[in-house]
Amino acid sequence: MLETVKDLIQEVDSFTPKSKKEVEDFRLKFLGKKGKMNELFAVFKNLPNESKKELGQAINTLKQNAQAKVDIYKGSFETESNSGEVDLTRPVSLDDLGSRHPISMVRKEMVDIFSRIGFTVSEGPEIEDDWHNFSALNLPEEHPARDMQDTFFIQTNPDVLLRTHTSSVQVRYMENNKPPIRTLSPGRVYRNEAISARAHCIFHQVEGLYIDENVSFADLKQVLLYFAKEMFGENTKIRLRPSYFPFTEPSAEVDVSCNICNSKGCNVCKYTGYLEILGCGMVDPNVLESCGIDSKKYTGYAFGMGIERIAMLKYGVKDLRLFFENDVRFLRQFNKSI
Repeated sequence: MLETVKDLIQEVDSFTPKSKKEVEDFRLKFLGKKGKMNELFAVFKNLPNESKKELGQAINTLKQNAQAKVDIYKGSFETESNSGEVDLTRPVSLDDLGSRHPISMVRKEMVDIFSRIGFTVSEGPEIEDDWHNFSALNLPEEHPARDMQDTFFIQTNPDVLLRTHTSSVQVRYMENNKPPIRTLSPGRVYRNEAISARAHCIFHQVEGLYIDENVSFADLKQVLLYFAKEMFGENTKIRLRPSYFPFTEPSAEVDVSCNICNSKGCNVCKYTGYLEILGCGMVDPNVLESCGIDSKKYTGYAFGMGIERIAMLKYGVKDLRLFFENDVRFLRQFNKSI
């Protein structure tokens, strides 16, 4: 009997579990109602008194060692349960807090900037029809400018597509609201482009629209200068270059001074001192008329920019794909930006 107890003590001392289940099985084997300890105590009661002293000490040692093993290992493993239940009493580690995605943070900041000067947010469907995405924006069928946007069309219905810009939201807004209109349209858009460090088939835009009487290009320039200074810093400068967009005339592309080299020239700005951020222009009268707005009474401006582009400039990100890969090493860099 004594030798049996000594063998059990050695078994306990050498026990090293690999899971919480093994700890629980060990506890039941030695300390459970039908475990070894109860069996030994039942036999111990019937032994003669002269045999109880040494055996009793050995049994107590076995019990103490078994309990010590359970106490040591019971908190060493993650909470596991065959039923999938979670131990709600287990302390929660706060060492690995998440953060908002950089695209979400930049979008919110952009919306906040324009909301301070009266722009309200409008949203629309990502699956659009040809009229709202193209025709109403002065892009009739067979217009060559449609090739500027490689479009995802729904195969079963060529009139249905994934929107290529959030200008379609502006069309819907103009159809259902009378001037004065001052709206901002953030959202996700799709273009059939090869994925690279500077392009993606999915990206995000923010487009602004202001329609009222006597709106001029000077108003547009001042709004964009205000945005640039709020987003990139008070010392930021902008420049406008003539461009072409079917739905605006005149049209321009806007550059901001490079905040990395302070416009002195570096490899990021290709030694020009400026970085392109958006396109803009005065709304073409044909677009106003398509949406039921009198182009002889009202004028307006529109602008659009990619959120990823702004985020890349703001945070110094050089690869567009990082915004879509969900790499925690990349996302953790924004924990302090919540």
